[in-house]
Amino acid sequence: MLSVRHLSIQHRQDLRPLVDDLSFTVSGQDRLAIIGEEGNGKSTVLKILYQPTLADDYALFSGQVDRSGERLAYLPQELPEACRELPVYAFCAQCEAFLEAPPREVHTLCAQLRLPVELCYAECPMKSLSGGEKIKLQLLLLLCAHPTLLLLDEPSNDLDLSALDFLERFICTCGLPVIYISHDETLLSRTATRVLHLELTHHKKEPRWTLANVPYDEYMSRRAQQLSLQESRAQIEKRQERIRQEKFERILNAVDHAQATISRGDPHGARLLKKKMQAVKSLERRYERERENQTQRPNIEYAIDASFVGSHALPAGKVALDISLPALCVEGRTLSRDISLRMQGTDKVLLIGDNGCGKTTLLRRLAQNLLARDDIRAAYMPQRYEETMDEDQSAIAYLHTRGGKEQLTRLRTYLGAFKFSTEEMEHPIRSLSGGQKAKLFFLRMILEDANVLLLDEPTRNLSPLSAPVIRALLLDFPGAILAVTHDRLLMQQWPGRVLRLTENGLSDVTAAVKSQSGAVGA
Repeated sequence: MLSVRHLSIQHRQDLRPLVDDLSFTVSGQDRLAIIGEEGNGKSTVLKILYQPTLADDYALFSGQVDRSGERLAYLPQELPEACRELPVYAFCAQCEAFLEAPPREVHTLCAQLRLPVELCYAECPMKSLSGGEKIKLQLLLLLCAHPTLLLLDEPSNDLDLSALDFLERFICTCGLPVIYISHDETLLSRTATRVLHLELTHHKKEPRWTLANVPYDEYMSRRAQQLSLQESRAQIEKRQERIRQEKFERILNAVDHAQATISRGDPHGARLLKKKMQAVKSLERRYERERENQTQRPNIEYAIDASFVGSHALPAGKVALDISLPALCVEGRTLSRDISLRMQGTDKVLLIGDNGCGKTTLLRRLAQNLLARDDIRAAYMPQRYEETMDEDQSAIAYLHTRGGKEQLTRLRTYLGAFKFSTEEMEHPIRSLSGGQKAKLFFLRMILEDANVLLLDEPTRNLSPLSAPVIRALLLDFPGAILAVTHDRLLMQQWPGRVLRLTENGLSDVTAAVKSQSGAVGA
């Protein structure tokens, strides 16, 4: 069992509270999903549960975490920087449990993860692997250690569809308590038995948490019903208050008029007027008490406000992309052959495929060509944000490309609409969450009037509150989009082609993906 008592967390730089007086326990076969908006402290909580020093450089905390007797295994959201240059085998060899595991066990786990066993012993650097291969490799090392409790930060990030199926089955059947962060609504729906919801309200200044001992879908349904009921009651009571106030003002005006016109020679009328004034004062005090007990509108976090403005349309006949690639190779490996793709106008294409098949490599090469063209305005969002983003900059400096106070004021307005606090606008980008970094990419694409988007896993770090807004943004985009994704909801909603990348090139699987609706990739 893991027990948390009165955990409070503050941001070290500006002392802004992230979590206040959080208490919960996890035991048995609990599957506790931690959900919430980007930057609400979810990853920080997980780090403190595992090893508090992981958050020391940016967070202050108080409270108690009792993990005695447990073997905790922790999957970070991103591979540590120091590990990216290591050869794959050297990375694996850092895990004593991997070296001691029987070969049969390693082979079985690799088969379940659909990870080639020879990759564990490869000499290529970790940075050359796909995002999904890195996640699978880390999961393999965790499982070799036979943990008693799992802490997983975005475990579904970059996993292909078959690996997602394995991950869902594993979380549900491993027999261990699991605490995990996820923005994958399908994964949450299929796996969570309990929900810990972290929120920051009142312009991200007031932390609040809710612990629900019900599955994710039931929690979201109950929450929606409760918020809708509270909103309705608040509106009804507000309307009733307005009617009462109008009635009170009419009475008060009548009494004021009587006071102004009453004659000193009418003592009987003066006594009646005095009683009337006492009644009015009593009525006012009663209304004040009722106002104090009035139902308040729900104090919740609202979704980001995002839309493409300006001229993003691409003429229908304009060719955005036309490639014919004999072979796609990386680190001496041939990943695919005979790749052909043509896009024009408002074409929207999703690329899917197994981890390591070359999706990111292909998109990166296409981006190099398209970003150099001056007949289109292309924008590229890589899987690893630091490829094109200086993480030592602040959010406001990253977006402030044209100079001038007028643009600076606009940027603060836009960042506020994307739910950045005033303090977060000035924080170094490296201190922001993955979802906040993704929002910065989208905001920059909006500001640059891009009409061709190249996106590698655009929704991977976005919360269930932000992701639907970004999906709608992409579906309504008037230009061309080529996006790599494992987002099952995005696949189901996609209005264009869905292409699978294999060793033999690209194949159109649009019909198959649409027909599988709720079980994409099964």
